[in-house]
Amino acid sequence: MEFFKNLTVLSLEQATVLPYLTYRLAHDGINVIRLEHPVYGDPNRLVGWNLLNEERMNTYYLCINSGKKAMTLNLADPAGQKIFRDLIQELKVDIFATNQLPRNYQKLGIDYETIKAIKPDIIWLGITGFGPQSNEPAYDPILQARSGLMDLTGEKEGQPYVTGIPLPDMGTSEHCYGLVMKALYKREVTGEGSCMNMSMYESSLSWITIPITFTSLGRTITRRGNTHEFFAPLSVYRTNDGYIYLAVGNDRQWKAMVSQEIFQSLDKPEYETNAGRIENVSKMNTAINEITKNHSSAALIEMFNAITVPVSKINSIPEVLADPLVQQRLLSAEDPVTGTKITMPPAPNLTPYLEGLNRKLSFPPRFGEHNKDIIGGILGYSDDELEQLKERKII
Repeated sequence: MEFFKNLTVLSLEQATVLPYLTYRLAHDGINVIRLEHPVYGDPNRLVGWNLLNEERMNTYYLCINSGKKAMTLNLADPAGQKIFRDLIQELKVDIFATNQLPRNYQKLGIDYETIKAIKPDIIWLGITGFGPQSNEPAYDPILQARSGLMDLTGEKEGQPYVTGIPLPDMGTSEHCYGLVMKALYKREVTGEGSCMNMSMYESSLSWITIPITFTSLGRTITRRGNTHEFFAPLSVYRTNDGYIYLAVGNDRQWKAMVSQEIFQSLDKPEYETNAGRIENVSKMNTAINEITKNHSSAALIEMFNAITVPVSKINSIPEVLADPLVQQRLLSAEDPVTGTKITMPPAPNLTPYLEGLNRKLSFPPRFGEHNKDIIGGILGYSDDELEQLKERKII
């Protein structure tokens, strides 16, 4: 994994989908430089509360931008485009990524052909809502609505709901992570770069495996609340101190469940097979709830674990953070200016780079924080020149 530290990503990014990807790449030790417009910047910097009591460092931005550097650059200005081209060359940029609308690629000088002419082995990634031929803007809930994700989420007789996390954003980021890794391997083997386009819409659709295939076969799948279309009992059940989620995946597990004294009243012929339990799911779930509501979550979990039936307490986020398995994997960052500390969730996998840092990343960068270090220190612009660029709103 040591070779990752020699790679550089230059990312014209905003919102969530691309910043989350580059955040993931930063977990590998890749040098990530985020580019923003010097006037408008990333709108997410202005969302959430102003924890640090300073502009463009609101809490929503802090969540997925640790471990990066930040620059501002006006790519609509020829002087900004010159700096951009010099950065590609002098930084030996390995990966360029953007979630700008495609109509802006050539205008800003960030299209694949332009960058390839400067760095022939560049790995270029464009993330769009609906593909490179479309300039339709897309936010995560719009993708959830259009892809059918919302139709699959919510109570059976109720309205559609958005998912608890922005799956089109995060899912697309993960799909892009795989694309980037394949492109790095391809370049290592062949010496060639890559031009990759990722549609958030296609990414979102790819998760909807069973509903799309079953619908094409004539069976419509839609939301069912907390129950499952093909297995029962799988649902949320009330306890005397909260809720558990129980997942009985086969007839053997059901037999083990009804062999327990408190559930023996459910040992009925009509419930012996999964098909029978599905057919009677509403009546059966009511009966299970009548039993579980008289027992504590801990007692039920202990019982189900003893008979190897999957179960979990439904944890709040504070309870998740208190889980010992989670605590030993949480990431953190500390602001060198204010001393403010933030906590981030574990990475999908604890990379050697994160392990070497003891899971402590650099604090999310301030707006244009690294302009002087990079444009001045690497490209050689003097303090006076940097000040002029700032006055002209080029940086």
